[in-house]
Amino acid sequence: MQKNALHILLADDDEDDRLFFKDAFEEVRVQTKVTFVHDGLQLMEHLMQPDVKLPDILFLDLNMPKKTGKECLIEIKKTEHLKNIIIAIYSTSSSEEDIEDTFIEGANIYIKKPSDFNTLKKIINEVVTLNWHYHTSGLNRDNFLLRLK
Repeated sequence: MQKNALHILLADDDEDDRLFFKDAFEEVRVQTKVTFVHDGLQLMEHLMQPDVKLPDILFLDLNMPKKTGKECLIEIKKTEHLKNIIIAIYSTSSSEEDIEDTFIEGANIYIKKPSDFNTLKKIINEVVTLNWHYHTSGLNRDNFLLRLK
C-alpha cells in the first residue's frame, strides 16, 4: 500500500455495489487502498484482528446479512480501539428513522447510494476530501445527510 494512501473499507453484501464502488474509487484523484467485506460479521471479525490497519473511512451498508450495519455501528462505537473510525453510512435507505438512528449512534455522515456512476464519483470525492475534524466538530442533523448540490 502507498504510504499516504487513504485506507477505505467498504462493508456491503451486494457484489454489484462493491464493483461500482471500486470502479468509482479508481477514478477519484486521491490515492486510496480499498478493502471489501461482504457482511457485518466479516466486518467485525476483520476490525478485531490484532494486526489490522484500521480504515481512515468505513463505508457501511445498513442492510447486510449476519449482522446489520446498525448493529456494527453500535458495536464499533462501544469498542475502545474502534470508536474513532470515521463511519459513512452508505445505504439505499432514505428512511428518516435510519438517518436519525445512525446519527444518534455516532455515524459521521449518511449517504444514500446513488443510482448513477457520476454521482457516486462526486460523492466519493466529497467524502474523501472532507475536512473530517471540522465536519465532525460541528456535526448536527443538517450536515449529517450528504446532499450534493
